[in-house]
Amino acid sequence: MHLAHYLGLLHKAQARLGDAFTEVGDAHREEPDVFHTCAKLAAQCRQHAEKLEPFARRYAEEAPDEPDRLHSQLFAGTRTGGIGLLRDLQDLYLMAAECDICWTVVGQAAYGARDEELLAVVKSCEQETAVQLKWLRTRMKQAAPQALVVAD
Repeated sequence: MHLAHYLGLLHKAQARLGDAFTEVGDAHREEPDVFHTCAKLAAQCRQHAEKLEPFARRYAEEAPDEPDRLHSQLFAGTRTGGIGLLRDLQDLYLMAAECDICWTVVGQAAYGARDEELLAVVKSCEQETAVQLKWLRTRMKQAAPQALVVAD
């Protein structure tokens, strides 16, 4: 069963996304909404990873290295200034999109395996990930004019 592979991928991707939200929030403390929202979303990602742990054990999670590669390629360190914030938010968006599609795939597998417990976790976490993506898109729209047009 290859569900273990995707559970491992999603589990690690959620943990890495939580780390990335923390990094971006800390790097952009001068933006209070970014700092506080990133802290909240980091905690949410970590909760998602925790909720996956029983299923990872049940299905003998395989831990692929893709999330580590994505995190390291996107986050060689945060950036500064308006354009830095915009790029950091875009990186978070890409990482959250990875989680979003993994939730979809794992959800389909949960249907196929008739695993109602996993399906309940997927539905809950998938909705929260969708909200994360919406916030990131909205915050990028807010940051773009200042960073791209009014920048010094």
